[in-house]
Amino acid sequence: MHKADNDNVVTDELTLNYHLMHPGNESSPGDPNVAFYLDGVYHLHYILRHSWRDKHSFAFIHITSPDMLHWTWQTTKLQPSFTKHGMFSGTGFITKEGQPAAIYHGQASGRNQIAVAKDKHLLNWEEPYPVEPKTTEGQDADMNHWDPDCFLINNTYYAISGGQNPPLIKSKDLTNWTFVGDFLQHELPDVAIGEDISCPNFFPLGDKYMLLCISHQLGCRYYIGNWNAETEQFVPETHGRMNWKRPEQSIYNPVYRDFFAPESLLTPDGRRVMWAWLATLDEAINQKTIQFLPRELNLSKNGSLRFQPLRELESLRYAPVTLNNLEVPPPKWEDGKMITPLLTELSYDALEVKITIDRTEAWRKRFGFQLFADEDHTGLPIMIYPESATLQVGDTAAPFAVANLPKEEDLELRVFIDKYLVEVFANNRQAIVAAHMDYQSAKGLHGYAFGGTMMIKQIEIWRLKSTNQGFFEAKQNRIWEPDEQ
Repeated sequence: MHKADNDNVVTDELTLNYHLMHPGNESSPGDPNVAFYLDGVYHLHYILRHSWRDKHSFAFIHITSPDMLHWTWQTTKLQPSFTKHGMFSGTGFITKEGQPAAIYHGQASGRNQIAVAKDKHLLNWEEPYPVEPKTTEGQDADMNHWDPDCFLINNTYYAISGGQNPPLIKSKDLTNWTFVGDFLQHELPDVAIGEDISCPNFFPLGDKYMLLCISHQLGCRYYIGNWNAETEQFVPETHGRMNWKRPEQSIYNPVYRDFFAPESLLTPDGRRVMWAWLATLDEAINQKTIQFLPRELNLSKNGSLRFQPLRELESLRYAPVTLNNLEVPPPKWEDGKMITPLLTELSYDALEVKITIDRTEAWRKRFGFQLFADEDHTGLPIMIYPESATLQVGDTAAPFAVANLPKEEDLELRVFIDKYLVEVFANNRQAIVAAHMDYQSAKGLHGYAFGGTMMIKQIEIWRLKSTNQGFFEAKQNRIWEPDEQ
């Protein structure tokens, strides 16, 4: 136990410095939901399982922020004592009249539900009502009701529900809904047949549309393509993933949920920012409802997805250190152990480290780094494998090829360290998250290159200010706590 910087609240070693996490006891499922920017304030909700009427149900915990970094917990309004049903995944949208609204699955109600806020502080809501789609003949539509999303295109509301191919419905007034048909039209070869689409979030991105979603087997993934206004369908051109298998995850039960249940919003300066929930990374923290760092999404000139850490994170930097032109030799072996040279000490538990390597140095060499390492402790590896075109962090490997970078673009790794939680971004093209619970045992950053010495152009290190003051306040005042009756 220790006291947090600039705070008198005693916390434990699992409390993070600048990642968003739930201030109460163990919580689940933790999906981020219903995100808005309204009158200078960012709003986000996440799901909390809690007791209600001697059973368990679910509420949307409401938090606000001026910058998507410093969060304040608000009174929970969207909860079973008000809605008379539990709150499962959904999204936020703005009505034609400019009112914030939420569409979500009403747990135990059998239907998706819509709630419209009475104010832009989200302090009061109109009573939710079920979405009851009809066929063009006026009959009840035979469709799945699960994980909805709602969006406005050309003065028409469209909504989708989760499923293998989400059913699409439309409305002019949010009350009368007509069944349209399948939302997706594609035969993309890299999408497994039968893969479900849940927690969907559909929005314009650049000159395309993007469907951000999960599969319960593969975790977070996405489609990018076009909206066909004539057929009222989304026509994806590409598909990608944001979640990757670890070796200990069984091939016979492939549930890869480290990066899970995405939600996004549009900032006032036009950025698309997303969150995702840490679901299965480590047993000690899976029930903490930790959200990964917000990511900004955009498209490159060739239409492929780029994502970078939220730029507001740079405002947390202080005490910079810069190291230039570091030689990284091959590792040595002593008594069966790989001995690697120390590049620098990382003496604090809230850091950003940016490593820049000339592309010509990096594109054919296998090399790596070790966080939390000394000569006798392997720490957390970060590896580049040119032969398999992969980036590995810990035990997780994901596609990434230095050879595919433009000739004028250096390799750039941005490593965010928040105690035991590490997020690594590679050239805004790939990102991997890892947990290293033994983060206090060693503080070294080691490096090594196979086949010959490699030159690191630059290592930049910043300490990052804590953003968790609101967490400690909410831990004490519990203003967010849902009703039990």
